[in-house]
Amino acid sequence: MNIEPIGYVRNTDGKFQLELNQAYREGLESLTGFSHLQLIFWGHLADTHEYRSIVSLDKPYKNGPEKVGVFASRAPVRPNPILLSIAQVQNLDIEQGIIDLYWLDMEPDTPLLDIKPYHPCTDRVSQCQVPDWCSDWPNSYEKSGSFDWSKVFNF
Repeated sequence: MNIEPIGYVRNTDGKFQLELNQAYREGLESLTGFSHLQLIFWGHLADTHEYRSIVSLDKPYKNGPEKVGVFASRAPVRPNPILLSIAQVQNLDIEQGIIDLYWLDMEPDTPLLDIKPYHPCTDRVSQCQVPDWCSDWPNSYEKSGSFDWSKVFNF
């Protein structure tokens, strides 16, 4: 496999941006009008042999089980540190290859692997079920921004 970044996360003066490499900027055509994007990243800060070998976590969630497998978590430590996030678009500059975002849960210089437009018809599940230990978490992207996540995590 050969995976190359299409761009990088930038965080300048508290402003969240995606900066696409010149070769991929044409791929932004017709993205205008989408309010949200699915973003796929490479978790470069968790790309070590030690982190890649972690397959379960000791009680990462305060109300969760004693052990949680990485595939039942959104932890950045995984066998392949591929990360997924949803972000709301603030502004799109196709010519410069810059996407301004209202917020993003990625570190500066995180390699961006792919961008997909968020489509409610294929990306929203109306009757989703989750285990009891996370059933009190927010039920939407919008509500998660004001949620006190410190009540959830043990770190």
